Amino acid sequence: MASSTTQEKFTPRFKSYYYKEVIPKLMEKYGYKNVFSVPRLKKIAVNVGLSQAREDIKVVDIALDEITKISGQKPSITRAKKSISNFKLRQGMPIGIKVTVRRDRMYEFFERLVTIAAPRIRDFRGFNTAAFDGHGNYNLGLKEQHIFQEIDLEKSTQARGMNISIDTTAKTDEEAKSLLEFLGFPFRKKDGGKN
Repeated sequence: MASSTTQEKFTPRFKSYYYKEVIPKLMEKYGYKNVFSVPRLKKIAVNVGLSQAREDIKVVDIALDEITKISGQKPSITRAKKSISNFKLRQGMPIGIKVTVRRDRMYEFFERLVTIAAPRIRDFRGFNTAAFDGHGNYNLGLKEQHIFQEIDLEKSTQARGMNISIDTTAKTDEEAKSLLEFLGFPFRKKDGGKN
């Protein structure tokens, strides 16, 4: 029987690629003097709104299971802070779920998003380059979770959209864009029209 101490620590492929390939490219492009000043991924947050939970509370359990499979980490439930009668919302009702992945899980999630999920989006031509927030972070919205291969289409009751926020240590949007591009993030190519 093999002991747990003999197991090697697995390093995600994109993490190794970042250290071996991306850091030298960014240092050359922007002239960073120190490896520690090179932009890197900090965290990735996934948020899913669950307005259907007002009628059917089982939606929360299904969504929790799906996002756990996608992210590799159990999400937390976000609840209504106050009651709003017009929206049939009571204080404390579940209205969404969120999860933030860091370190190795972040790189694994990013790799699955870029290499497997994004190419499965119908009529996909790349993500919008204008979705940076001015502080080196990128936000994107997905219309359905079915593009991730971890989702069992037989058990999934309906398509759920999600917001994915990719936080980097970049000081500018341009540096963050270069970081994501070097990591293989599929941005939309300029084609004369709108970007």
